[in-house]
Amino acid sequence: MNILILGGTTESRRLASALDARGDVDVTLSLAGRTASPRAQGVSTRIGGFGGAEGLARFIADQNIGILIDATHPFANVISANAHRAAGETGVPFLALRRAPWQRAPGDRWVDAATVSDAVKALGPEPRHVFVALGRKDITPFESAPQHTYLVRSVDPIDPPLAVPNAVYVTERGPFTEAGDVALLKQHGIEILVSKNSGGDASYGKIAAARALGLPVIMIRRPELPGAPSVGTVDEALAWCDHALTVTAVRGV
Repeated sequence: MNILILGGTTESRRLASALDARGDVDVTLSLAGRTASPRAQGVSTRIGGFGGAEGLARFIADQNIGILIDATHPFANVISANAHRAAGETGVPFLALRRAPWQRAPGDRWVDAATVSDAVKALGPEPRHVFVALGRKDITPFESAPQHTYLVRSVDPIDPPLAVPNAVYVTERGPFTEAGDVALLKQHGIEILVSKNSGGDASYGKIAAARALGLPVIMIRRPELPGAPSVGTVDEALAWCDHALTVTAVRGV
């Protein structure tokens, strides 16, 4: 059985490794290629797009993929939509592994935003020291608010840098701790944070740090994703795969 996992998350890597360890399936983990130096995945890996839903459907047919799992980032809405459509066109069993979003806790000062552009507007006209914890492809809208001083943390270098007079860049890969992020925010005099509601533990340190320091967080909510069968944890995804493989074996496919 060939299993294709659309990945790029910690969960996708863990799921691929656990499935590969079974020994009775062939796992391919597909990465979009947005990170210049991705972590070693430990399983057969392909990098790059498919050419939309049609290209993914062709790949599924050409490679005899028996199960498709969307374990991409919760904000990868285009990829998720293409996966849902391709699964429908090919008829392969399909699952979305979507980790739960963060929930407000006592002491959180969250400001809701629908998009990055909305988050920039929510910063207001007065100059502020802003911690931006977004991917390098998401930060261009901040150029429309050059009055702020930005601290930008990303996995890959921001190249070209933002066209603003005051910005500091930290190139670092998580997981991040609350203590480490408290120290970082204090060091740079941060007054407000901008973050996507990505969920998970790896990048939660900044949210906990903001709470500890009493700082507001402009939280960008998740985009609408296709209503595919979904689970929230790797263990649940493994249980679903066990069932799918059993059903496939009984049917003799």
